[in-house]
This record gives sequence, C-alpha cells and structure tokens, in this order.
Amino acid sequence: MAADTSVDIFAKVMENQLLQTAKIMEEQLDAELEKLDKIDEDEMDRLKERRLEALKKAQQQKQEWLSKGHGEYREIPSEREFFQEVKESKNVVCHFYKDSTFRCKILDKHLAVVAKKHVETKFLKLNVEKAPFLCERLRIKVIPTLALVKDGKTKDYIVGFTDLGNTDEFTTETLEWRLGCAGIINYSGNLMEPPFQNQKKYGTQFTMLEKKTIRGKKYDSDSDDD
Repeated sequence: MAADTSVDIFAKVMENQLLQTAKIMEEQLDAELEKLDKIDEDEMDRLKERRLEALKKAQQQKQEWLSKGHGEYREIPSEREFFQEVKESKNVVCHFYKDSTFRCKILDKHLAVVAKKHVETKFLKLNVEKAPFLCERLRIKVIPTLALVKDGKTKDYIVGFTDLGNTDEFTTETLEWRLGCAGIINYSGNLMEPPFQNQKKYGTQFTMLEKKTIRGKKYDSDSDDD
C-alpha cells in the first residue's frame, strides 16, 4: 500500500514538473513570437519609410526634368539652342528633319508618344535647314536622323529606318527598343528580343557608334540618302 502511494506521489510530481516545463516553454515561445512580430512590424515600417522616401525623390526628379522641358516633344528654333538644351540634360534625343521629307512626319508621331512616356529623356526636333553648322559637324547626311546625346556627347545615331525594322510601318515599341539599346531611355523590355524579330523580311542589325563630342568628329552612314 505504501509502495503504491509513493508511486502515485512520484507520478504527480513528474506530472507537475512536466506541466511547469511545458508552461515555461510555452511562455518562452510566446515571447519569441511576440518578438518576431515586433521585428516584422518594425521592418515593415522601415520598408514603408524607404519606399515613401524613394517616391518623394522620384517625384522631385520628375519635376526637375519637367522644368527643363522633358515630357514633351518640341522643336527648337536653331542650333544655338541645341547646345544649351544638351548642356542642361543628361539624356537628349534630337530629330534632324526636313518639312519635305515624309518619313520625318512618321517619326514625329512616334517621338511624341515616347517623349510623354520617358520623361527621363529630353526629346527635340531641329530643322536641318536652320542648322547648317551643326549638321556639318555631326555629318548629318540622311534625313531623318536621330542624334542620341548623353552627357553632352553624341553616343549613337538612328539613321533612317534601317534600325527600326527597315519599314515605314514600324511600331512605337520598336523605336523604344532601339533607344533602349543605346541606353538613352530606361527601357523595361528585353533588349535581346527586338519587337520585329519575328518579321523575317525586316532587318534586325544596327551599328552603334563610338562616343563623339557634339561638335563633331567623323560620322559615316551606310544608309542611302532619302
């Protein structure tokens, strides 16, 4: 009888210890979970703060671009303005055109769309008849020609429509892709997959020129004159 009583007491003691241990572990686990929840909340708050700060900076940058004439496709009256416009903006696309050239009007339509979408880049047009000095220095021989200027230097040219699928019916997306290849806009698509790649009748190769100053050096084009 005494032995049975001792066993019962021992079992009860063990049960109480196990319950106490379980309770302690549960409390510790709850504390850890609460700590993790607090860390997650704090981290989320920090992420929100960083996100808001990034959005604020992006908005400030956008306003600065807009104040410099970005966000629209506009004409400048002469080559004198060209140098000033290029000086104050990091990325500039300038369309050298002639009123009598039909393909310039096609390009105008697409550039007006791209200019609104890519405010990080300034989009201009300049009549070649009003800029003989600049055209001579940049060796502009084919109309239309887009001069892609980065940090005051002519990084690349788009001469005619050869780089745009070699067709008058190229899409705005194709022009975006080509500008993205030059790094003159923030292009979000795949540069390795031009929009016209499945249209076998169109060419897909283009030549990127080495950096040149806007005041001229050599510029040779393999394209035919318009």
